[in-house]
Amino acid sequence: MSILINKNTRLLVQGITGNEGLFHTTQMKAYGTNVVAGVTPGKGGEWVLEGKVPVFDSVKFAVEATGANTSIIFVPARFASDAIFEAADAGLELIVCITEGIPVQDMMRVRNYLDQKNVRLVGPNCPGLLTPGESKVGIIPGDIAIPGNVGVVSRSGTLTYGVLYALKLVGMGVSTCVGIGGDPINGTNFIDVLGMFEEDPQTEMVVLIGEIGGSDEERAAEFIADHLTKPVAAFIAGQTAPPGKRMGHAGAIVEGGSGLAADKIRALEAVAVHVAQHPEQIPELLMKRV
Repeated sequence: MSILINKNTRLLVQGITGNEGLFHTTQMKAYGTNVVAGVTPGKGGEWVLEGKVPVFDSVKFAVEATGANTSIIFVPARFASDAIFEAADAGLELIVCITEGIPVQDMMRVRNYLDQKNVRLVGPNCPGLLTPGESKVGIIPGDIAIPGNVGVVSRSGTLTYGVLYALKLVGMGVSTCVGIGGDPINGTNFIDVLGMFEEDPQTEMVVLIGEIGGSDEERAAEFIADHLTKPVAAFIAGQTAPPGKRMGHAGAIVEGGSGLAADKIRALEAVAVHVAQHPEQIPELLMKRV
């Protein structure tokens, strides 16, 4: 078992002929992900990756021809919201948007539209998903994690990689890693993923990687107290960040005394979540909870 992606995922890549799209499609396919199609308007009929992946002019045509059920978006920010709309209208169940820099107003329209449909968006401005040994949909390096029973959900990209590798070094594997991104408005939040991990029989422990800004971690703490039966370890990035300065993600900013790392840590520790002082400490904290 896993959540969101597995060996049966049939992936479509929007923006496949761009530099980033083509590079990461090569990496995903090399990992074993079933990449069935790409989409670049005006380049329908072409093939990429030595004739292994067909390119279509629209997501609708690609889905009809290949049975794709998941899309990943490597499209410039000014076109990314339209790419999400197109994927949703084509009936895809899961959309992963890697693109950063999408205007907040665009994402407000996207979120309002997707809330009316049975579509799951992960991102934007995220590293995507990894189910070790089965599928990689995004830019998370495939060789830094092994299959196992730890579910990982994170707002941070780089810290995610460090935690996955730290788990691997001590022989701890991952069921699925979900990078939700750190923008103010995104498609999937901590609570969504925590609920999926709670229902996933393979996931026995959970790692939550948060950061300053907003109140997502505090809401996650409330959900953990009320609904989660599995042990959780966490790390909060930006503990030394000065107020009023954006650190990394667009959502990582402390304003008006809210979004402080100390408040997030306090909320998590109040519901018996062990919070690491540094990411490499997470495996040790998990082993104490077993």
